[in-house]
Amino acid sequence: MAAEAQLPDHFKCPISLQIMSDPVILSSGHTFDRSSIQRWLDAGHRTCPITKLPLPAHSSLIPNHALRSLISNYAPINPQQHHHPQTLISSLTSLSSPLPSKLDALHHLTRLSHSDSLFRRRLFNSPALVPALLTCLQHISADLRHRALSLLLHLSLDDDAKVGLVAEGLLSPLITLLLSAAPSDCRALSATLLTSLAVLHVNKATIGAFPGSIHALVTLLRDGKGRERKEAATALYALCSFPDNRRRAVECSAVPVLLRSADSGLERSVEVIGVLAKCKEGREHMERFRGCVQILTRVLRNGSSRGVQLGRG
Repeated sequence: MAAEAQLPDHFKCPISLQIMSDPVILSSGHTFDRSSIQRWLDAGHRTCPITKLPLPAHSSLIPNHALRSLISNYAPINPQQHHHPQTLISSLTSLSSPLPSKLDALHHLTRLSHSDSLFRRRLFNSPALVPALLTCLQHISADLRHRALSLLLHLSLDDDAKVGLVAEGLLSPLITLLLSAAPSDCRALSATLLTSLAVLHVNKATIGAFPGSIHALVTLLRDGKGRERKEAATALYALCSFPDNRRRAVECSAVPVLLRSADSGLERSVEVIGVLAKCKEGREHMERFRGCVQILTRVLRNGSSRGVQLGRG
């Protein structure tokens, strides 16, 4: 119990007040443990437990991979084991710092960012930090890029940071990483970070309108492997809840890519297809895709929850 008490409050489900084992995002944008929110919905509630606002008739639960990763990797921190944060930031920003020093600084800053939301906000407000992290994303070292992405993912848990990171210019290097020959885990983490940023409505519009963003996700979904494809589909789903982004996704040839992914067993693609079916352009592209009906029939026959929801739509 003492160890649990040290865990940050945002690791706990707002309903059960217990550490979440399977955090999911409700359509209201708030995160709950899957078992708790499912009991809430099964009991007939049709409002968000936090905002009290109405939920859609078929409210989807989106896995919060970012938070789940943070919870699973969390370890209580002994403050005596850490350098002063400003010293770590200086090591990260200094042109004379060797690569091992930068990697070590990112490691410690990421662990420190577990501590609490107040510390994360102070860290984000350090003027030199975000520009240094953006520089790391363009570094030749895959390890440095991955550690910078991990720290950015931590910072993005706070809504102000979600807006600030986009304003600071994160989208351009992030999209470049999605399309690069970077290691698979870097590309998957980049897509996860986009999903985290897209939780905010204002960011959905900004990300969707940013040149190449949706195209990069569709490309990763088409050409990626395993977790890359899953994270790309999750990011597309988050973005396409904003109506203008549905048209943009269709224009990037998302429909055939999604249908083939759904046919290969990627359930998350089914949810995106359901969203794109809400726009005229999406329906037209589905009608033109040879074998669309057969693919959707197989999905429905499979009996997945996402397939059933699509069928009811």
